[in-house]
Amino acid sequence: MATYVFIHGAGDVASSWDSVVAELRGRGHDTVAVDLPCEDESAGWSEYADTVLEAIGDRTDLVVVAHSLGGFTAPLVCSRAPVELLVLVAGMVPSPGETGEEWWANTGHPDTGDDPVATFLHDVPPRLAARALGSQRDQSATPMREPWPLHAWPEVSTKYLLCRDDRFFPADWTRRMVRGRLGTTPDEIDGGHCPFLSRPAGARRTPDRLPPRTRQRGGREWRLATPSRTSLRSRTPRLTSGSRTSSRHGSPTVTRAWEAGGEGLELLAFGPHHDGDGEVVTGWWTE
Repeated sequence: MATYVFIHGAGDVASSWDSVVAELRGRGHDTVAVDLPCEDESAGWSEYADTVLEAIGDRTDLVVVAHSLGGFTAPLVCSRAPVELLVLVAGMVPSPGETGEEWWANTGHPDTGDDPVATFLHDVPPRLAARALGSQRDQSATPMREPWPLHAWPEVSTKYLLCRDDRFFPADWTRRMVRGRLGTTPDEIDGGHCPFLSRPAGARRTPDRLPPRTRQRGGREWRLATPSRTSLRSRTPRLTSGSRTSSRHGSPTVTRAWEAGGEGLELLAFGPHHDGDGEVVTGWWTE
């Protein structure tokens, strides 16, 4: 079974994930949910990541799930821990060197207002919304002023969960943002910005098992080599028949290649790739 690591958004608390945590534990998974040091004016992105990593300890088979501003912290955790899958739930997707304050203009985020109920909790049951508002903490501006420290997105399989009724991150804008920054198409569910409160079963829409590391195809075993889009920048394979390619922002994306080869690298597919069980797996597949 997997260990799910939950990272909350701005000024939030770990207990916001309680309903999702309970369901996952009922299915036999381990879970970790932490309170980030968001009220600490001295804490930046490094301290946020340290807090999560300390809570993880020596656990393995990690699935990191991050909400909203947690999208800045989660990739830092993935760069320092053996994470198998990263899931962004209505998450912010940073670029190298970008500050949180710059992110809004850089992504063209629309002015959606900041009313805590009308914008963020409009589909949450009133009692639960009141409890969520009472649990909110102050969010320090310190990390928002720091450049995001990674030079590239970490080499980890990444899924984005878009909420169709999100008033803070509107669906059309989010689709463009995710395509532009991750080069992928997000998965979609109904619900507003906080689906772990309004629709906890939908927010748990992550695999009950980790993406397979090996697969049989054509009588041969294939191995997931580098489950990340970032590796594409240095590898441009020569493709044979049965494949098609597209390109976004200068990075080639192989959408399907039944047989391929090039300079010692044999490629089966680069995602999104659907396996026989319906799972979507992204990565380089080699023999």
